[in-house]
Amino acid sequence: MPGTALINDRTGETVYTPPQDYDSIKNLMDNLVAFMNDEEMSDIDALIKMAIVHHRFETIHPFYDGNGRTGRIINILYLVKEDLLTLPILYLSRYIIQYKADYYKLLQQVRKDGNWEPWILYMLKGVEETAKQTLYIIEGIKKLMQEYKNRIRTELPKIYSQDLLNNLFKHPYTKIEFLERDLTVKRKTAAKYLNQLTATRN
Repeated sequence: MPGTALINDRTGETVYTPPQDYDSIKNLMDNLVAFMNDEEMSDIDALIKMAIVHHRFETIHPFYDGNGRTGRIINILYLVKEDLLTLPILYLSRYIIQYKADYYKLLQQVRKDGNWEPWILYMLKGVEETAKQTLYIIEGIKKLMQEYKNRIRTELPKIYSQDLLNNLFKHPYTKIEFLERDLTVKRKTAAKYLNQLTATRN
């Protein structure tokens, strides 16, 4: 929307005024899309390119209520497109929110003086830390899954199946309808499974 500007919450000072008119925004976005998809425009490393794409998208900034979430989603989708991720599981938002002051400072630094290096290093550090944290979480889930596999096999051998175990770890919670669908069992059987699992949870 015309009139969009980035304002310092404390001082009320205008920090950055993004492009204001349709044609400018469209031309910049068209150029950004071409940069993301046309390998002949640039053959730099995909992670560095992701950092540049993120900065450019945030700088074009066509949303009056902010576009941070969309910019962070673009990071993930770009890495999937470049075959650096097979699933969108690199949660960069946590890192960016944790170091938000640096994020905004470095974004603005590039806008003011074109000094890209600190910004790119910041984003690469975010990818590194987030990847390590994600691997740690995945290993924890795998360990927990194995523990439950052993426990259900030992305590409830009649209802154990890999499909049941997968169902329990597929959702943040499960319910009768999920078991009916995933295990292709009747409602009564699904309810019985859940009751037995609940009875042994302690």
